Amino acid sequence: MNLHTRESLIAFENRIKGLWEEGELPSLLHLCGGNEDELIEIFKRINHDDWVFTSHRAHYHCLLKGMSEEQLEQEIREDRSMFVFSKELKIYQSAILGGTCGIAAGVAAGIKRAGGNERVWCFLGDGAYENGHLFEAALYVTGHELPCTFIIENNNRQVDTSIKDRRGENALAFSMNAPCIEEYYYQPTYPHAGSGCKSIITFKRTTPLL
Repeated sequence: MNLHTRESLIAFENRIKGLWEEGELPSLLHLCGGNEDELIEIFKRINHDDWVFTSHRAHYHCLLKGMSEEQLEQEIREDRSMFVFSKELKIYQSAILGGTCGIAAGVAAGIKRAGGNERVWCFLGDGAYENGHLFEAALYVTGHELPCTFIIENNNRQVDTSIKDRRGENALAFSMNAPCIEEYYYQPTYPHAGSGCKSIITFKRTTPLL
């Protein structure tokens, strides 16, 4: 059972923010914030054996899926803030835009063929919502009735560009009406990357660049 509250999620991210601003982390990272309540409600539907696929901004997802704060902080300190993986907790993260959609659909297909009861949950930003990978995966998941749900976390920002600026003044407003796609909206606490601090940060790199 997940025991995290809005306050505990924010407290963890504040600690990571402090480490980053002090130069204690090896590189730039993407902080979560502003969607605590929405995610807590969503994760009430996610079971321990379910798969969670997520994007570059995944600290809250990992904690709510059951990863300890100590393990997640260690992952971040070892330069894996955007690439957390846990076979035990069934967490798979990728920073590639829309890159988890096809993998999530494939895992869901495997679950159905094996007669399993698990579900797959794939978290994406609104930038990935405009990406062809999601549409292809959603068509396949819907057509084959696979146990997979795509959650669009809409903060009206792809990096630092709004939906209006991306699509232009005459752009079409569109959405894909598929039972496997859900969407929620939130105002992010932090910029796309970093904490928004104005001071120069000197990173004390703890892992070698490969």
